[in-house]
Amino acid sequence: MIKAALRILLALFYAYAGYAHLVRPEPFLTITPGWVPAPEAVIWWTGIAEILGAVGLIQPFSRRLRQAAGIGLALYALCVWPANINHMMLDFASPDGGLGLAYHIPRMIAQPVLIWLALWVGEIVGGKPKPA
Repeated sequence: MIKAALRILLALFYAYAGYAHLVRPEPFLTITPGWVPAPEAVIWWTGIAEILGAVGLIQPFSRRLRQAAGIGLALYALCVWPANINHMMLDFASPDGGLGLAYHIPRMIAQPVLIWLALWVGEIVGGKPKPA
């Protein structure tokens, strides 16, 4: 019951984040590290990936698709971590300190939690294997 609720919550989170990436990419572009090629395309595709991952996570038809979505969202969260670190460094370098430690420290802690949560609700880790 808890896993199902968290699966839905995580899917809603990623669906909204994906929507935000598509309709308002500017905030994401400002925190994208300079070494990322074609940042506009990357931001657009990350939005698509988040939406597809959310749909895959909550669809009721295929456990394998939920697992693929869980793995995909975990990898996604790992791959965008450099943008979160870049955002923190940019904020700390700004004269006003940006959003500060109260925002960035929880965000840094949340990233591995999101990775684990995607794997857990996607039925990759933390459960008994089901018979084939």
